[in-house]
Amino acid sequence: MTATGPRTPPVAVVTGGNRGIGLEVCRQLAARGHTVVLTARSPEAARSAAAGLAGDVVPVRLDVTVPSHADELARFLSAEFARVDVLVNNAAIHYDTWQRAASADLDVVREAAETNVYGPWRLAMTLLPLLRASAHPRIVNVSSEGGSLASMGGGTPAYSMTKAALNAVTRMLADELRRDRILVNSICPGWVATDMGGPGGRPVESGAAGIVWAATLPDDGPTGAFFRDGRPVSW
Repeated sequence: MTATGPRTPPVAVVTGGNRGIGLEVCRQLAARGHTVVLTARSPEAARSAAAGLAGDVVPVRLDVTVPSHADELARFLSAEFARVDVLVNNAAIHYDTWQRAASADLDVVREAAETNVYGPWRLAMTLLPLLRASAHPRIVNVSSEGGSLASMGGGTPAYSMTKAALNAVTRMLADELRRDRILVNSICPGWVATDMGGPGGRPVESGAAGIVWAATLPDDGPTGAFFRDGRPVSW
């Protein structure tokens, strides 16, 4: 909803929205009345996922590592909605349980950084004019307690390092964008039973709920913080 225009549904962009936590975030936001732009690297995967959801869900191709895809998405959003109210940076790769820090394949780490750090950072910058056009803009970076320096060990080095770096992006953007009323937070969804997390985790609905909480914070809500289930996580 713009500050002066008619009431219209909030527009939420979700990366990696075709499965797992991203898909459930799309489901929950659509159920709350958002127009959800569900993005995935494959246009077919985006369309298939969107078709399975109720509400106003728009499938769009987006590989966050491809700058031209971000530019195309921005042009589409500008033409269709003239703003973005919520950006959920959910897309991520390489939960590298097979690696240790002292013997890590740095090519895997670099590849993870392209998706987990540079991708969301680039997309936030690309969509910034559209976020500034919103009356209630929110950026939610889906992180992990694995990226917490307070509890970090030597395992999953690509994933942990890139999530720590994403948390740094959260802090920097939150500080810079405070004057634009854009709330920027990192959210740990916890260990969730998904293709990436594997079996045994908690229900995907529970992990997604904390992300949706951050996406729908009131205007006086927190910014530049790290949460799980609405409670602070140590950086």
